[in-house]
Amino acid sequence: MTYPAHDINQRPLPTTGTGRLGPGQKAAAYLGAGLAVFVLACGGSSFLAGLVSSEPQTTGDGLTALSGGGADGDRSAPPTSAVARGSTSASPTASPSPSTSPSPSPTVAQPKVETKTVTETREIPFKEKRVDDPNLAKGKTKVKTAGVTGVKTLTYRVTYTDGVPTAKELVSEKVTKKPVTKVVLVGTKVAQQCHPSYTGACVPFVSDVDCAGGSGNGPAYVSGPVRVVGQDVYGLDRDGDGVACE
Repeated sequence: MTYPAHDINQRPLPTTGTGRLGPGQKAAAYLGAGLAVFVLACGGSSFLAGLVSSEPQTTGDGLTALSGGGADGDRSAPPTSAVARGSTSASPTASPSPSTSPSPSPTVAQPKVETKTVTETREIPFKEKRVDDPNLAKGKTKVKTAGVTGVKTLTYRVTYTDGVPTAKELVSEKVTKKPVTKVVLVGTKVAQQCHPSYTGACVPFVSDVDCAGGSGNGPAYVSGPVRVVGQDVYGLDRDGDGVACE
């Protein structure tokens, strides 16, 4: 008994007038069956359903699979995929990581060093010189020359660190005003004691006193006039009128 052959869509294939399949029809039937088995093995039932169905199938990746019927109702044309209009796929763009620069080390303030020239003045004390004076009574003094203080100028190189002097070096020293030495006279003359018998002139206590400019031989002499108020011990009043060495 002969059964008519079917294609993959279970559509009855036309038979020959005797009810048997011709050689071409048998070959087409075998080819269709083999193709169906191959598709089932490789693509799975979902691909086969899309192949035999006239409805468009949407895949999971957003693409639409289209199938269309061929001539004589043949719907075994392979599906065509196209990207849906208006759909865009953008790959994520990696944002640049913020660059980190090493933090600068703290700046240590350098000390401010400067050098200045500084001048100073100082007094030069005067000296004192004592000179013996035989015309001045012993024990007495007299200033002959007054002392004057001198002045000298000193030049320094001073180093300042942050405004504070930290070093000082003497560069030069110059006397700008010389001091004047003080001269003091010192009396060496011994004061003679005068004899109380005579006034008007000092008649000393010695072995003998004569009138100056006379013929006497001293050793002491007195210039008159000398009044005799007591005993004329030295014989100065030769005429006895009370006035000697006149």
